[in-house]
This record gives sequence, C-alpha cells and structure tokens, in this order.
Amino acid sequence: MKHLVLTLTWMLWLSLCGRCLSQVQPRLPPGQQVPCFFIFGDSLVDNGNNNGILTLARANYRPYGIDFPGGATGRFTNGRTYVDALAQLLGFPTYIPPYSRARGLELLRGANYASGAAGIRDETGNNLGGHTSMNDQVANFGNTVQQLRRFFRGDNDSLNSYLSKCLFFSGMGSNDYLNNYFMPDFYSTSSDFTVKAFASALLRDYSRQLSQLYSLGARKVMVTAVGQIGCIPYQLARFHGNSTKCNEKINSAILLFNSGLKKMVQNFNGGQLPGAKFVFLDFYQSSSDLSSNGTSFGFDVMDKGCCGVGKNNGQITCLPLQQPCENRQKYLFWDAFHPTEVANILLAKATYSSQSYSYPINIQQLAIQ
Repeated sequence: MKHLVLTLTWMLWLSLCGRCLSQVQPRLPPGQQVPCFFIFGDSLVDNGNNNGILTLARANYRPYGIDFPGGATGRFTNGRTYVDALAQLLGFPTYIPPYSRARGLELLRGANYASGAAGIRDETGNNLGGHTSMNDQVANFGNTVQQLRRFFRGDNDSLNSYLSKCLFFSGMGSNDYLNNYFMPDFYSTSSDFTVKAFASALLRDYSRQLSQLYSLGARKVMVTAVGQIGCIPYQLARFHGNSTKCNEKINSAILLFNSGLKKMVQNFNGGQLPGAKFVFLDFYQSSSDLSSNGTSFGFDVMDKGCCGVGKNNGQITCLPLQQPCENRQKYLFWDAFHPTEVANILLAKATYSSQSYSYPINIQQLAIQ
C-alpha cells in the first residue's frame, strides 16, 4: 500500500506539473535511485508484451506466475524476472510496465519492450509465431521518446538530460542461436554463415541497434552476455554427448558472440559513443556458476525444469494448468528454458552490488554516476 501511495503521489505531481517538466525535474520517490528504467530483450525479461500476439511464445496462463502477486501476467517464470528483481533493488515502488499497456505519463518511469522469442535478427523466432524483434523494440522506444517530448514541451535538452539519468537494459542473442542458427530445418543461417561469421553479423546488427538507442537518449546501458544455453533443460533433453551432458557446440558458438560483445562495450566506453556508460553483464559465467555449483546457492536440482514434460522436464515446456514442482526454491530452472524466481533474484543481487558478473562497474555504481 505504501508503494502504491508513493507511485500515485508521484504520478499526480507529474500530471499537475507536466507543463513545467522542461524547467523542473520531478522528485523521485524516497529510495528510488534513477528516474526511469527501459528494458529490451526476450522471454527472460518479457512481462506481458506477447499476451496479445499470435504466438506459441506466451506465458499468460497458469502455472506461470504461480508465485507472482499478479498471477499469470505473461512472465516466463514462476514469479519475478531478473529485471523485476533489479527494479526493486533500484528502489522502484512498482514493477516497470510492459510497453503494450504503458500509457501517457506512466512512460516517464520507463517501459519494458521485451518480447518472447525475439532476437537481434528480424526473422529469429518466426518458428514460434509473432514477436517484437530488437529492431522493432528500438522503434517502439523511438515512439516513446516522441511521446515524452510532449511532456517536456519540445525541449530536447531537458528531455535528453532526463533520459541520461535513466537506466537501460538490453538482453538479446539467445534466440538468434536457439530459434535461428541451431534450427536448420527452419532457418538457412547455419548454411549461410560459419559460426564465426554469424557472431560477427549479429554483433554488427546489435552495435547498430544499441547506437540507435544512444542517439535516442540512452546513456547508462546494461547489456547481457548470452547465457550457457547449451546446458538448459531443453538442450539436456535433446543432446546425447559422449563426454559431456551439455551441448558444447552451442556453448562454443555463444562464447564467440559474448567475447565480441564485451569488446563492443569497451569500444563504446572508450569514446565511440561519447558520454555513454555501458556495463557488460556476464550471464554466461553466472549461469555456469549456478549450474555447476548450485548446491552452494541453495539449489538441489540444476538439470531439470520445475514444470515441463519429458526428459529433464525439457522436451515440452510447461503446459497450461500443469502441476509444477512443489519446492520451487530448490530448482534452478522453472521450465525448459527459463530460470526460477529464486535464480533471478540471486543474479539481480550479484550484478547490482558486486562485480562478480558486471564489467567495468556494477549496476549500483552505474545508477549513481
């Protein structure tokens, strides 16, 4: 209730003073570290944008959201996503809304543009149906900037100053491998590109997309490495290796992309994008640590989904009204692809306050710079 009152008070202030935003920046609710938070990505952080899209990549049904106060909202996990947990650490009184239903002054607090099955490449995820690709997510943010400009009475300097204090999160690339390159029956990319050439092509496109966000006002940006998806239940259920349980062919391909992405961050911070502060979040190392040392983090089951069908609960993802595992605190994975709420919270805390997986600074440091 306290959080709701704070949010409503801030929104009332904005509605009364909307015309003076070009002169005065709104005061943040107590404890909130940045004025807004904008999110781009795929199903790891989608919070409902796919609900109204014709696609198999949807999660607006039980038991998804079984531990979330709002129930099945479209989040691809049992509770909070990584960015939900991060928003709480940043002091936001409520979760960042999905772009599909964010309206008016609410956009001043940020929006989540993420879409399940989305990738850096437009065709990625087409095997599952509709989605909002990274190119389209960037375009949607451009539309948001146009709307925000009205609240600042066309004062671009004040708007840019406001956006420069906000945080931006972008987590892309997983589907470009899972639902594109390593799906040769549906896509030709694995015959069109070598593994190295594909990583280079992805990085060129991603660099352009992140540069577009910069041109629209993004200055404090977090980008994530692709996780160790060769070891998720979906892959464990399909891969039959002689010496390893994980699909190391996929993991090796991902490492090429991740290495290039970290270099891209270094280049952006080195003057390629003046005034920008990019942080690289090593989700590959974090997922590897959680998988190999799960018991030290409190997990008992690291190779099966809490909800799913078949080997490792990874052959078919969580079905409507299916009964999930009872002790979800002990599972690293919620379904064939996505981590549980507990894993998301652990990662959010690690990247927020330490540099175990954050480079060159952690998120708390980024927020106050």
